[in-house]
Amino acid sequence: MLYMVPLNGTLPWDQPGTSNSNNFGGESSKASSVPASPSTSAARLSVNHTQTNNSTTPVTEDDVDLTLWQQDGRLLRNRDKHCQHVGNSRCFNCSSIEPYDESYLREHNIKHMSFHAYLRKLTAGQDKGKYAALEDITCRIKPGPACKKHPPWPRGICSFCQPNAVTLNRQTYRHVDNVMFENAELVERFLQYWRVSGHQRLGFLYGRYETHADVPLGIRATVAAIYEPPQESSRDRIQLLPDDREQLVEDLAAQLGLRRVGWIFTDLLPEDLQKGTVKHVRNVKTHFLSAQECIMAGHYQNQFPNPCRFSSSGFFGSKFVTVCVTGDATNQVHMEGYSVSNQCMALVRDDCLVPTKDASELGYIRESSDKQYVPDVFYKEKDNYGNEVPRLARPLPVEYLLVDVPTSTPLTPIYTFHTESNITPFPIENRLLDGHIQDFSSLTTYLAQFSRQQFLDAASDFHFLLYIATMDHLPMKDVMGALLEAVRTRDVEAASDWAAADHWANLEQMIAASDSPPAHHGGGKEWTCPHCTFLNPQALTQCDMCRLPR
Repeated sequence: MLYMVPLNGTLPWDQPGTSNSNNFGGESSKASSVPASPSTSAARLSVNHTQTNNSTTPVTEDDVDLTLWQQDGRLLRNRDKHCQHVGNSRCFNCSSIEPYDESYLREHNIKHMSFHAYLRKLTAGQDKGKYAALEDITCRIKPGPACKKHPPWPRGICSFCQPNAVTLNRQTYRHVDNVMFENAELVERFLQYWRVSGHQRLGFLYGRYETHADVPLGIRATVAAIYEPPQESSRDRIQLLPDDREQLVEDLAAQLGLRRVGWIFTDLLPEDLQKGTVKHVRNVKTHFLSAQECIMAGHYQNQFPNPCRFSSSGFFGSKFVTVCVTGDATNQVHMEGYSVSNQCMALVRDDCLVPTKDASELGYIRESSDKQYVPDVFYKEKDNYGNEVPRLARPLPVEYLLVDVPTSTPLTPIYTFHTESNITPFPIENRLLDGHIQDFSSLTTYLAQFSRQQFLDAASDFHFLLYIATMDHLPMKDVMGALLEAVRTRDVEAASDWAAADHWANLEQMIAASDSPPAHHGGGKEWTCPHCTFLNPQALTQCDMCRLPR
């Protein structure tokens, strides 16, 4: 079991703070502060607005949603053995079927239909979805004019303001149908921290949403980079720390055409170090995700809601995914993808779901108190006679909240960022390990592997771009707009023009000065480094601490 250390009561995360805006090159970024609720969600990359009868506000839908709305969605079938007609005709046995056809989903072993197939099912009637509406459940007392006739809770409550009881049902659809990592090296670099230290690791997935052809009207989250926030970890725990650069990372990713699509964490325990096997700790007899991990997934999904034209609030569910790296039945390292249901998101949003102390596979619904009214939450299970019997969710098996999301890597690797086997990549941020720390020395070593004509290849590294944007001695976030655009479009000439400007020339001079041979030893007073204030011997021409020139 992996323990997420609570920072605020039962919450395993810190409340998002307000950070200063960090726009690159003076351009207005499309990403905004990470929100705490759907009403203030991060801005989407698409700029298309859709107004429907069911939505009270304009909805900014994702580009992939707009693409899927333009598709017919019906599935063509080949000629069947029972067909009696000529080749260019269609009959009942070979006519096209809807993307939500149950027999097709069962035949192709598709456990959950795609969200757009579910929407087509809602709009398949004669009214074409005129009265279709998607509403999230609420577990809080509803404010309203009628409730002024009685004292507030806990002294009074009425049928108008009391939330309804909740019965948990298996979610038949999912907002994302597949998580694809562009290449195996992406995951291997993330796992390298665990291989070196034996400690668990957490990261955020940055990529894009695309159509997924293997599922009718499906959506795939393609991961291009993994950002590792500040954290403290050990063999069985992870504690996230406040991240002052969170907004800057969002802005940088947005200008690269990326967005935060999920989070990933490891739960790996070595079994045989010589064979390289790990223990199989997550299975049907134990748990797949713990209650605390489900709560954290629900928190992130509430931060990044899914825009939907059929919701009065403009949002319904979330495309944010959860990936756990653990051991499989053959004791090999593998990835498992999940998301939590919309009902779980509502329970987390309204602070109704908490973890249990002694059973990771069980959650618990709070009991009502003087400060908070909590409605009854039920789930159904079969008794000894095969009858479905409702049970009060105290405790609650978390498998009622999970939605499986397959994870994969393509047969032909994809590289949004430059990767070569003979090039040592730039160190990943927030890794306090020898040989993994981002500093001026690691920057010098990394750039020494490239010629001036290969500057675009050198700049095509997510962690390198983040480092030069936040360098203490020469931050470049204000002038990086053109460079990020060159990396996104793979424009060699534009990248070379940016490298010829004064800001990069100043950095090259500092690198050249740091590589100069030290002066002969002699007497004299110590000098203070103007960058890190470290006291150095008079003989040194560069700081012995930060490696910057004198």
